[in-house]
Amino acid sequence: MKFDEILQYLGEFGFYQKKIYFILCFMGTTTMFHMVAQVFLAPSIDHWCKAPQLDQQNCSLWQGIDEETCNALKYNATIPEDDSGTILRENQCRRCNVTYSEFDVHTERCQLSDQNLQECGDGWEYDHSQYKATVVEDFDLVCDDGSKASLAQSIYFGGVLIGSLLFGAMADYIGRKSTMFICIFITLVFSIAVMFSPGYWWFTMLRAVVGCANIGIYLMAFTLSTEIVGPSKRTFVGIVLNFYIAVGIMICGLLAYFIRDWRWLQLAISVPNIFYFFIYPIIPESPRWLISQKRFDEAEAIIMECARVNKVDNLPPDILDEEKAKVEPDVIYSIADLFRTPNMRKKTINILYNWMVNSLVYYGLSLGTSSLGGRDYLAFILSGAVEVPSFIIALPAMNKYGRRPVLCVFMVLGGVACFTSIWVPIGWARTTVSLIGKFGIAASFAIIYVFSAELYPTPIRSAGMGTASMTARIGGILAPIILEIGKLWRPLPLIIFSLMSISAGLLALLLPETLNKNLPETIEEGEAFGKKIPTVQQEIKPTMVDYSGQVDMESTFTNKACDIKE
Repeated sequence: MKFDEILQYLGEFGFYQKKIYFILCFMGTTTMFHMVAQVFLAPSIDHWCKAPQLDQQNCSLWQGIDEETCNALKYNATIPEDDSGTILRENQCRRCNVTYSEFDVHTERCQLSDQNLQECGDGWEYDHSQYKATVVEDFDLVCDDGSKASLAQSIYFGGVLIGSLLFGAMADYIGRKSTMFICIFITLVFSIAVMFSPGYWWFTMLRAVVGCANIGIYLMAFTLSTEIVGPSKRTFVGIVLNFYIAVGIMICGLLAYFIRDWRWLQLAISVPNIFYFFIYPIIPESPRWLISQKRFDEAEAIIMECARVNKVDNLPPDILDEEKAKVEPDVIYSIADLFRTPNMRKKTINILYNWMVNSLVYYGLSLGTSSLGGRDYLAFILSGAVEVPSFIIALPAMNKYGRRPVLCVFMVLGGVACFTSIWVPIGWARTTVSLIGKFGIAASFAIIYVFSAELYPTPIRSAGMGTASMTARIGGILAPIILEIGKLWRPLPLIIFSLMSISAGLLALLLPETLNKNLPETIEEGEAFGKKIPTVQQEIKPTMVDYSGQVDMESTFTNKACDIKE
């Protein structure tokens, strides 16, 4: 008896599964903290050159000017103007050469054409009106080193890419639960270590390790969630998990609002991982994976515990005898099995392209929220909040219309919004269009997670999800590179995002539908799933068997001559 058939007795989503799923959802929330935290760890902040000689000036000597105004005038005097009298942001990397011993509060700023401009040889002063302490300030990531903050985030995603591949494959070899708690331990240790980073490269490399392990937690939580429930509930658990991710974005924004020092914020987003070790005995290994590994005794113990908690007393005896009777050679599967057979190869390439484009457009549209103008916390929280209604709509739509058409619609919506934003002026209008695009692409991201997990067979499901997640990270890395070509023609990046999103949505229509279908349990079932099977001339009326594992008792052969379909 296959595991999906066993779940018909146990309950597709009984109390036992709900208890485990509730814990796994919180893992989705906390992993999101680290994914987006750098927005507040290393934000772009106002800065200007230090002028030690002005520090020596005593504001109290000037009558009629309060100390705050006096200090503002002192530092403003070091910032040069251009010919039009406008203060340019890049001029914060140069200063007027203030050499006089007595400061005149009425001194005008020097011009860019003046000969007395000099580099910020004494360091920088930073605006503390919004952030108390940041990575940018602690490590002086401004001016010539201004690109290092973005580089750190790219390296973080490089770690996520490696983790997606490494831990996805590891989970198919040592199990979902073991891999998950290894990742939790690594994330906890290295995320706390980030707090004590003495320099930029320590911060960057430690964060890369966190990214590597952090994605492993999420992948295992998602995979385990989908493997312990029945076919009719997989859409629900896959989508609801994304609600917790959106909540994670909003909670991170709120934490950053109240904790303005980056080191304490880093500690705050790291501590929750400690509590997961207390629930280690509660989280089971995936019985579906155990069966695929022929560890029947362990799988049967979990099934019996599930039956006890769900109060099921009509479980057939020897439910795993059919699986035990199968004689198959011991095979170690790898990522190569995603591409080994023709049908699986076509599906995998299509899935990977959709993941990459989802990530590409997601981060591309996210840049539009900056048009709120200085309201970093509000923009960030809104970007998370807008995902909630997208999931609310996606869930019933997937259950009614299927995965393929709904995925296509939301991806096309994201592409259209991306194209529309080209013509919308910067401000609240641009932000609104950007959030509509975020709405569509967030929903499609949630759908592709569920869709991919259902398409891959059990022996390579984690490897498939890990490879897909790795491809998504490539999309995230490519997004800023594509934005750079906007210097050649401003609309070009958004046109690329739009075309890729629409094309990915249309290609998704070529994937087989998985709504209410049993998960493929073997490589052979995965290859056959969605494949057109040749038919031959016959006059008998046998029962039709769907290669996904479902039996259709109503469909029969009645025609005497069937065309052979390749």
